[in-house]
Amino acid sequence: MRKTLLLLMALFCTILVFPQGAKNIKINEVLTNNEGSLQDEFGRHLPWIELANTSFSTYNVRGMYITTDPTVLDKSLTAPKRIAKMYMIPNEDDRTSMQARTHLIFFLNSNPSKGALHFSNKVDPHKPIWIALYDGNGIDLIDSVTVPILEKDKSYARIKDGFMKWDIKTPDAVTPGIGNYIEINETKVAKLKREDPYGIGITVLSMGIVFFSLTLLFAFFSLLGKLITSKRIADKNKESSNRSKSSRIPISASESSAIKSKKSDAGIEEIYIAVISMALKQYQDNMHDEESGIITILPHRTMWNKDF
Repeated sequence: MRKTLLLLMALFCTILVFPQGAKNIKINEVLTNNEGSLQDEFGRHLPWIELANTSFSTYNVRGMYITTDPTVLDKSLTAPKRIAKMYMIPNEDDRTSMQARTHLIFFLNSNPSKGALHFSNKVDPHKPIWIALYDGNGIDLIDSVTVPILEKDKSYARIKDGFMKWDIKTPDAVTPGIGNYIEINETKVAKLKREDPYGIGITVLSMGIVFFSLTLLFAFFSLLGKLITSKRIADKNKESSNRSKSSRIPISASESSAIKSKKSDAGIEEIYIAVISMALKQYQDNMHDEESGIITILPHRTMWNKDF
């Protein structure tokens, strides 16, 4: 039982670790119409493919396969038949041991007799081409790309090492053997638009900040409300306790009569105030007669009247 458990753990670790190293090797840049770009050791302008190690550790690509034959995607093919359509990266060259964040160039339309980095893969610069990188077992597809028809000395490359998005680069922006070209005078806004063209990253970041702030405010005001409520409850409990204590204190007969007399005096005073207020209101209402607005002059008899 113990041996079986150890075997399963070893197999699990192998499955986790091995593909991770291979998956870090990416097809990074391809140039199919080479007339004045990179030359090989013999001064020839050949199509080339660039691999990039995007990890932070060394990985040896020897034994991996490069192919331009799309028929290898047929799942009915056996491993030997599939491998027969590929070209294996040999192990005679130390350059196949790719250090972290480094690049390696392979020439196509060539012959392995010209060197360890030369392959016989046929490339027609006037047609689109599919290029794939397979693991050493000839079964696992590590990376692939379909390269469109390119004008002379233009390359098809990732916008940045290991990025998903590809772009056609002008001859002055082709970067064989080094990190893909990024303009030095590029502004932060332009870089953000290039790396996040749909604004997904900035949206997630903004929404995260908003929700985090709202969560903090909710927690703060919830805590503040609980503190205020608990203080009010404590004050009410204290007040009711004081009232109950005061009600339990015995009162003498004289004090009780004094309290009753004060209450009756207070009641009489309230009645007086109400009566006075009503009298004042009635006085204000009847202070002036209601007039019709018509002036009437009545005759007044004097000693000067004719009838006198």
